[in-house]
Amino acid sequence: MAIASDGPHDPRVSDPVGEYCPVRPPEETSDQHAAEILKSVRVVAVVGAHAQTMRAAHYVPAYLASQGYRILPVNPDFAGQELFGEKVVARLEDIDERVDLVNVFRRSDAVIDHVDEVLAMQPRPRVVWLQSGIRNDEAAGRWAEAGLDVVQDRCTLADHRRLVARPG
Repeated sequence: MAIASDGPHDPRVSDPVGEYCPVRPPEETSDQHAAEILKSVRVVAVVGAHAQTMRAAHYVPAYLASQGYRILPVNPDFAGQELFGEKVVARLEDIDERVDLVNVFRRSDAVIDHVDEVLAMQPRPRVVWLQSGIRNDEAAGRWAEAGLDVVQDRCTLADHRRLVARPG
């Protein structure tokens, strides 16, 4: 859903708690490619998933779950608890099923810590998606070199609403 804008290039769309998810310029990941990804994946591991409902690391995966995605939460601080109808695991290596997309909610400088963990997944996910405000070109480069599709600094909730969800 678009918000009141500062003109045709306003980089914001609203999210469910009134904060903003930036929309990336087309030279990064095209809207068409983001839509194709969101239409083709079903199982999403969420690194940094959070129990506090007002945090993006909670309401974004909760929205995706409401849209039919299976959300596998990953966060050592909440391991053993239940979020989105699934048991939270401490690390990606604790997931014993195929994951289509790894959605990362970690600081940009902490993303590099997850490169080897993602690459060790068997089978490997097709996509690593770094949420809005998260960018790490070194990590993205390593994932891309290994054949994974990488999206940086985009909001899965905003992109799904704008590009995939059907009105009404």
